[in-house]
Amino acid sequence: MDKKIARPHTRRLVQLYAALLYNANLKGFIDGHIYSGNLKAACVPGFNCYSCPGAIASCPLGSLQNALNAAGHTAPWYVMGILALFGVILGRTICGWICPLGLIQELLHKIPTRKIRKSHITRMLSYLKYVLLAVFVVAIPLIWGVGKGVILPGFCKYICPAGTFEGAVGLLQNPANATSFYQLGALFTNKWVIMIIIGLACIFCYRSFCRFICPLGAIYGFFNRFSLTGVKVNPDRCNGCGLCVKKCEMDVKHVGDHECISCGRCISSCAQGAISLKCGKITLLGPETGKNADPEPEIRKRKKAGRVAWGIAIAVLLFAVAWFNFIEPAIDRASAPAAAVTEQPAQSGTPAGTEAETPVPETEAGTQGESSGSAEKSEPAAAPANLTVGTEIGNLLPDFTTDLLSGETFRLSDCRGRVVIINFWGTTCEPCVEELPYYEQLKVQYPDVEILAIHNRAGAKKAKAFLEDKGWDHLDFALDSKEKGLLPLMNAADAMPQTIILDRQGVVVYNAQAPLTYEKLEVLYRQALEH
Repeated sequence: MDKKIARPHTRRLVQLYAALLYNANLKGFIDGHIYSGNLKAACVPGFNCYSCPGAIASCPLGSLQNALNAAGHTAPWYVMGILALFGVILGRTICGWICPLGLIQELLHKIPTRKIRKSHITRMLSYLKYVLLAVFVVAIPLIWGVGKGVILPGFCKYICPAGTFEGAVGLLQNPANATSFYQLGALFTNKWVIMIIIGLACIFCYRSFCRFICPLGAIYGFFNRFSLTGVKVNPDRCNGCGLCVKKCEMDVKHVGDHECISCGRCISSCAQGAISLKCGKITLLGPETGKNADPEPEIRKRKKAGRVAWGIAIAVLLFAVAWFNFIEPAIDRASAPAAAVTEQPAQSGTPAGTEAETPVPETEAGTQGESSGSAEKSEPAAAPANLTVGTEIGNLLPDFTTDLLSGETFRLSDCRGRVVIINFWGTTCEPCVEELPYYEQLKVQYPDVEILAIHNRAGAKKAKAFLEDKGWDHLDFALDSKEKGLLPLMNAADAMPQTIILDRQGVVVYNAQAPLTYEKLEVLYRQALEH
């Protein structure tokens, strides 16, 4: 293969391509929403946060933690099988070629400063990622999930810089998510500091996150010895000079060991032409012409195959961008479940927006001596005329029908005359799970209130198993799906929890993305009752 093909820019193009393909949902950066289509259930090979607005699929490391969290209900065979498949086919070639976080680290390292060279100290530190894998990826999710029934993906929650940068910053920089800043507490500050430290470390030390922290790289490293794709050494040509290891910036002891990311830099450093990047028997990247044992016709054939492969890859990328940004949204709009929404009377007024206005201010919780729910004895007034149908405070919430996990059917219009509380939650949202007992407590205290908890479509299939032993028997639970479209119907954001409270006429009196205490929830209920 000629020298031009062996230049590093070939790998850089592949890295950029992978980053774009992983995040082909470009409209997510514009509207501030996470893609939640069918492909989100699949995993990409590299490190890419599920919550990144552009992400079209899941991060394998986050999926593994969530699967282990739920191991008490279902075995995580799917995720483990996917990781094994990626590992057997690609190994740590994923880290060197198709990991967006690896690309960011390499670009940071290009900032001109004095660099920290590898040594026996960095070699020892490279084993830290295996400790983090055992503790934060395996032990914490298993202990909290199986032992305590709490969703806690340890690495994602406490360390992951991709989650901080791609997920939190990627979403919160969008004005559409301005009401989500309540989530920025001490945990976010700690993760922000960790992200800055890792970023600075990458400037001075090559791929610091990859070498010392990344549990996904640790997993793929187990497969390096027998993976189908990776750098291979021709023992008939190798003279054991060790120049390849000396020039490598990773902490390898020999080419292709568990620390090798198969970047291919060692290929050009080998004077004997003994190293190639191969996929099975196919040479993907080899020594420069003159040192390659392949005949010239074979080299030309490989060049042609490379051009064809790039053509197909670009076509796939263009199709992915078109699909996620134009085609799939158009299909979703065309197939929206209009039959599930009851047609409202013609209304006039300003169209409803997507965000809540200022929450209803807190007042004293009722008068002294008032019994639970006694104020609901009065007859409700009819819905005021000329109301806008929408989700902002003062709007009439669109009517809808959905099936419940109990097997019954919920219809919003059937709840006229009662205060209705709609809560959007998810099993992977810790604040959501923490506040659900307050809704149960409110329902027990005030039986006339109607409370509907709608699970986000992401992870909805596991919600029923999650709820089995919780004892929240007084609440109505529903699962959203692409077909139902409940969250889009009510303009619910990706950030959870979100609560919408309606007065007895079906008018929105509260709509905010924030966890609620029981005291706050009771105050809001009484205000809606008296509205």
